[in-house]
Amino acid sequence: MARSALPRAVFDFADGGAEDERTLRRNETAFDRYDLLPRPLEGAAERDLSVSLFARRMAMPVIIGPTGLAGLFWPNGEQAAARAATASGIPYCLSHGSVCTLESLAETVASPRWMQVFIYRDRSFTQELTARAQAAGYDALVLTIDNQLLGNRERDIRNGFTIPPRLTLQQAFGMATRLPWLLRMRNELGRITFGNYVRPDEISDIRTLAGRMSSLLDPAMSWRDVESVRAQWKGPMLLKGVLHPEEARRAIGSGIDGLIVSNHGGRQLDGAPASLRVLPAIVDAVAGRAPVLIDGGIRRGADVVKAIALGATATLVGRPQLWGLSVAGEAGVAHMLELLRREIDRTMGLMGKSRLSDLSRDDLLESF
Repeated sequence: MARSALPRAVFDFADGGAEDERTLRRNETAFDRYDLLPRPLEGAAERDLSVSLFARRMAMPVIIGPTGLAGLFWPNGEQAAARAATASGIPYCLSHGSVCTLESLAETVASPRWMQVFIYRDRSFTQELTARAQAAGYDALVLTIDNQLLGNRERDIRNGFTIPPRLTLQQAFGMATRLPWLLRMRNELGRITFGNYVRPDEISDIRTLAGRMSSLLDPAMSWRDVESVRAQWKGPMLLKGVLHPEEARRAIGSGIDGLIVSNHGGRQLDGAPASLRVLPAIVDAVAGRAPVLIDGGIRRGADVVKAIALGATATLVGRPQLWGLSVAGEAGVAHMLELLRREIDRTMGLMGKSRLSDLSRDDLLESF
């Protein structure tokens, strides 16, 4: 439905990955490597899908992960998705590259709300975003580490995709064939920008800001930078983009409160392993010292159950919330989350499991 609702270039901006998109595909197909082993006679007349994370109770083990420019898919897209998450009893994580500012998102009173930050060449800007998130009452900080260079997203190149969309003949035709989207966005397209990067008395058009964002990425970032952010942030802090067990161990030693096993949705390093494939090794390396979360390829409630059985505390979804947003705004995101909730509940019931804590690797059969 989202593919039908959006201009091709906008859809591919979210749907696509880097280069040959091997990692993007692996994220989804990795779940096929595990079969569920039900035990119906254990009895599961009632199921509790809730989970505790950082002293907060979540209604289910799903979090809306950070996705840039959600406001391109629906007017005020970030605020709409955050409201849907709060109504569903789960956290919402705002992308650094959101259309709205982090302060505007906070005004929705979405809770729990998390904020994503990067390590920038200008370390003072990392400190600035962290301080703004603290002042705006964000509940957790997500430091993403797999963005030191921009991934080569070839669908965007082939589509001539730019932010904001250029009115070339190709782009104009794509928009004209998606009239409902164009009518919704007609007053938004000229104003779309990276809200968190706008500074007083500076040029704030999106092309200028996009260039600034790209120039701020720093392949020289190091553990010293992680520790510096950790020292500044007062509250739970997660490291996102962890794929190596040794990096997981060091993160815990550096005071990180949680890990997100992630390959950036296959949008950065093409050829990286599927998040699910490395999840068990990360869980073993952490050895219960911190919660381990995962994103990448989760499309069904059964995928969530498999991740939990492999040791994840919770899962993040990115693209699915953009599809819901594209079709029906806040109601679309709410519907997507309700579909996941029903599927998790049904899978748990068919597995004979009453609580998420009942799940373990013994409930899976690995197939090749």
